[in-house]
Amino acid sequence: QVQLVESGGGLVQAGGSLRLSCAASGIIRSINAMGWYRQAPGEQRELVATITSGGSTNYADSVKGRFTISRDNAKNTVYLQMNSLKPEDTAVYYCNADGVWTMSPPLYGMTYWGKGTLVTVSS
Repeated sequence: QVQLVESGGGLVQAGGSLRLSCAASGIIRSINAMGWYRQAPGEQRELVATITSGGSTNYADSVKGRFTISRDNAKNTVYLQMNSLKPEDTAVYYCNADGVWTMSPPLYGMTYWGKGTLVTVSS
């Protein structure tokens, strides 16, 4: 079984920065893509950024130039550096791992989600 544990959320003033981390635990052979999604109150969950095992990245237009996603494949960990935060960035941020290949149990192509971490940006 794979678990994703996020950390790094909190309260920050507009213009400030936060760094989110997400570590995947379990007997993992590889993870194709890892990413961050967010859900604001009353809104649908939306993509923030994703990164493949090869380092290819994809960002939502709303965060381009402000957020940076990175990944440590050896540690099965993904990070999200968030700069120049705005009140509209306030949301619960969820970590995602897609295309997961585990050794025990032997499963391939699974998708997992973390429980989320709250980011609040005050104006």
